[in-house]
Amino acid sequence: MTVRLVLASASPSRRELLHRAGVEPTVHVSDVDEDAILERAVAAYGPLEPADVALTLARAKAEDVTAQLAGLSEATADAIVLGCDSVLELDGQALGKPGTAERATERWRAMRGRTGILHTGHWVVDDREPDAGGTGGTLGATASTPIRFAEVTDEEIAAYVASGEPLGVAGAFTLEGRAAPYIEGIEGDPSNVMGLSLPLLRLLLAELDIPWPDVLAT
Repeated sequence: MTVRLVLASASPSRRELLHRAGVEPTVHVSDVDEDAILERAVAAYGPLEPADVALTLARAKAEDVTAQLAGLSEATADAIVLGCDSVLELDGQALGKPGTAERATERWRAMRGRTGILHTGHWVVDDREPDAGGTGGTLGATASTPIRFAEVTDEEIAAYVASGEPLGVAGAFTLEGRAAPYIEGIEGDPSNVMGLSLPLLRLLLAELDIPWPDVLAT
């Protein structure tokens, strides 16, 4: 039986990664206030490490979409909901989407010639009906990948920021896009740097007794 995967993310990179791996997810975007979620988490547990920031937001997104889909049996039949969130750690700080050209420029001036760590939190919710094998299980983990940035010039930074690409992505770069010439190396899973660690997703699904072939499109 094919198990459906609902991706709680609007990221085209995450959807493309799944597609290339043979998985055709249903996309349902979460509607969470990330700042409020993190404020509540800090109030409850104290300061969060960057890896914990990514996992906290991934869980919030997965649970939000699961709640949105409640009662929509056609959408959730045999469905696993997957939430993801990525942050770049530099100097112990979690850097998400810069949002503006000014912030993206500042980020790249700080990152050039250095190594950062891209953390991607993954959270899965087994929202299948019991008669479809559902366990009600929910679990997550974070994958972390060191990235070495080139000693880019101010001119190169200005051109990259002007493209608009870094403004809406975690860490202000995309490995598969215009930033590729400025990334000298990574240590670990390249899919994680693009927003979704396929090896980690396989392991999380296995914890729910779902073999990887069961989520592949027929």
